[in-house]
Amino acid sequence: MTRPGRTLRGALLLAALAQPAAAGEESDVDTENLFGFTEGSSTGRKGEQEILLDTVGRAGKNRGATGPRRYGVASTKLSYQFDPTEALSIEFGLFGDARRVRGAADLPDKDNGSFDGAGIELKYQFLKGSDDQPLGLAVELRPRFARVLPVEGRGANIFDMESVLQLDLRLVPDKVWYGMNVSYEPTVGTLRGSRDTDRSSTFLWSNAVAVRIDADTFVGPELRYLRSHDGAFLNRYEGRALTLGPLLYRRLSDKAFVTLAYAGQIAGRDRTEGQTRRPLDLTHFERHAVRVKLGVEF
Repeated sequence: MTRPGRTLRGALLLAALAQPAAAGEESDVDTENLFGFTEGSSTGRKGEQEILLDTVGRAGKNRGATGPRRYGVASTKLSYQFDPTEALSIEFGLFGDARRVRGAADLPDKDNGSFDGAGIELKYQFLKGSDDQPLGLAVELRPRFARVLPVEGRGANIFDMESVLQLDLRLVPDKVWYGMNVSYEPTVGTLRGSRDTDRSSTFLWSNAVAVRIDADTFVGPELRYLRSHDGAFLNRYEGRALTLGPLLYRRLSDKAFVTLAYAGQIAGRDRTEGQTRRPLDLTHFERHAVRVKLGVEF
């Protein structure tokens, strides 16, 4: 004979299992690192800390007049991030640059690696996404001092300040997320050993969708539009590129994750003399880019 107490406890257990996940549990998805090159609006819990190793590899430039062409660059950031409040994130980073360049048009041959400066990232989240309020919104400022021109590879003293609007939206609760970034990055640099000054700026609009395929794995497409300008205030338009590629985000454990993404240039326009008829802009941007990001939280 079944006792009434056991029957009641069993019914309560079944009812609890039948309940959907709480909104607070679903909000634990880290949209900041979910979207590949695009970054989501999430910040960590108060007091949370994180170590990140973030590498972007780039390849593919215009061929020079003679000889074989090789262009490969890897930019790596090692950073420490902490969250003094629920809405504020602060990250300190050190950068390295490694490249192998041979026979690329208008670029000096290089085969070296070097320290490439330091930066800080300050992020404030205005809206936190949840099932009841699916929109997340944040603004991030990224002042940085760099030592290597990103395309040419020449030594320089460079200061840039990227400003990023980060938005993400839960399209399907606990299943599908959309992420968008709008970015403006002015750069001012002086070539070492001379007084030549370079001023440029970049505009970026990126969009990504991440679909949850199991508890710890997300995949989706990412589309980015980039414009290069001469002058620090988007003064003179020089070229544009449209890139498309897949992304993968995987939780390795409760405290570790990896993000992988590829971006291939599928369309572009280059206003450089002699390059205007080409269907891509390989003067200001690369043909291929790959991002690998590893993070450990504590």
